[in-house]
Amino acid sequence: MREVLVGPERLERWLAGFAERHGETGTTCGAEVVELLGADGARAWVDVPFPPLAGDLVAHANRDRRIGVLLVRRGGYAAGVFAGRVLETSKVGSSYVQGGTKAGGWSQQRYARRRANQATAAFAEAADAAARILTGVALDGFVAGGDRDAVRAVLADPRLAHLQPDGRWLEVKDPRLKVLAATPDQFRAVRIRLDP
Repeated sequence: MREVLVGPERLERWLAGFAERHGETGTTCGAEVVELLGADGARAWVDVPFPPLAGDLVAHANRDRRIGVLLVRRGGYAAGVFAGRVLETSKVGSSYVQGGTKAGGWSQQRYARRRANQATAAFAEAADAAARILTGVALDGFVAGGDRDAVRAVLADPRLAHLQPDGRWLEVKDPRLKVLAATPDQFRAVRIRLDP
């Protein structure tokens, strides 16, 4: 089984191409997955973006939504709210978190404690920013990315208890403003699994 990501603006053409390649196509619509079965036996499972499916799949995928985004790594964070592809509001920040050390004994333990304290302070700063940007806003969806443990640490803040990532994970190396502004390419993409 292979997987492809298709931008919502290309989804209608992709579906037409599937029918051209595999013959008359049967469609089974579910709230979270739309299954395609070609006349030659080829199958495709289209994950509904921001389920449940409301009406036509292509129209549903192309609908503009207000999406909250949180990106966190040990050294930085970015939080933003998008209306469609437009970044409406955001906050980006960074903190120094010391890297690992090869020192042994007491020094290693001292550096580990320092790193843990620096990370805790950085995550608290990220939680403050996320609370300012992502609470009190009516969101149609919420996605997160970066380091999973770091995101979990930030979302453990009680002010962010209402935010549950929708299952998509945004792959980002460095949570900067430019990276945040480019995330709609990832969170708006439609995931399709193909067999064969």
